[in-house]
Amino acid sequence: MARAQIATAGSCFAQHIGRALRKRNLGYLDLEPAPSFLTPDEANRLGYELYTCRYGNIYTVRQLLQLFQEAHGTRQPLDGIWTTKGRHFDALRPGLQPDGFETEDEVRVLRDAHLAAVREMFARADIFVFTLGLTEAWESLEDGTVYPSAPGVIAGDYDPKRYGFVNFRYPEVYRDFETFLHLLRQCKPGVRVLLTVSPVPLAATASGDHVLVATTQSKATLRAVAGDLAAEHDDVFYFPSYEVITGQPTRHGFYAPDLRNVVQAGVDTVMQHFFAPEPEIAPPAPSAPAPPDVAAGYEYCEEALLGKLS
Repeated sequence: MARAQIATAGSCFAQHIGRALRKRNLGYLDLEPAPSFLTPDEANRLGYELYTCRYGNIYTVRQLLQLFQEAHGTRQPLDGIWTTKGRHFDALRPGLQPDGFETEDEVRVLRDAHLAAVREMFARADIFVFTLGLTEAWESLEDGTVYPSAPGVIAGDYDPKRYGFVNFRYPEVYRDFETFLHLLRQCKPGVRVLLTVSPVPLAATASGDHVLVATTQSKATLRAVAGDLAAEHDDVFYFPSYEVITGQPTRHGFYAPDLRNVVQAGVDTVMQHFFAPEPEIAPPAPSAPAPPDVAAGYEYCEEALLGKLS
């Protein structure tokens, strides 16, 4: 029996799932591998080997849906290239090339190659693992294109006449994923989807609420969507990495002192349950505080930049 091909995408925490699958040689798809001349650290910082394709973090379901549509030629962003100080950036993944490109043509050529890899991923993946991360996003007021970071944070310039803040509610998130699931099944009949929710809280919010309130609202929405999708569809499953990290039995011991990054002990515990043959109950709280170091490996995360800039 052929080994299942597994693809990953989503918010920051999904990077750990990809690393664990790669380490265990479990049919993990890597369709945009790093050039051989890059060191592992350089490859990580340029967005290689984080997910199956080099799309960076996909924080919202709308962003995922639009990526699928663009890859299959049914949608074309009107504002897909941002220019800052004479350098050009892919607006849909601005942080993957920190210095940008000399010409817009370079951006277009590399994006076309990226979209080809994304199409291949959706055609080949037997299991698609997606981590829901945020409900908040910034979108184009021209055509509704959703970006992974606000214009002006990494690249581009913020213009309130061109961009607006959006905070997706439960019906929108659920409907977007239903639409994506329908398209995915047409592309790859028999595909299975595994959903997780990122335990990483918001670094900042544009909702007007306190960031703790905004985080709770966002995670509650995403957790409810994931649970209902898994209950409604036989080919959609939910894995409780969110509960393992945030649950009261752990006494927040799986977070670093900043109470945002997840320490390696937390990642290891999640992966222990992820690869266990049978579902297990979250472990009791550690007898001593978890080590203060954050999880091993560079974690590419545009949303964290908001906290540094605020």
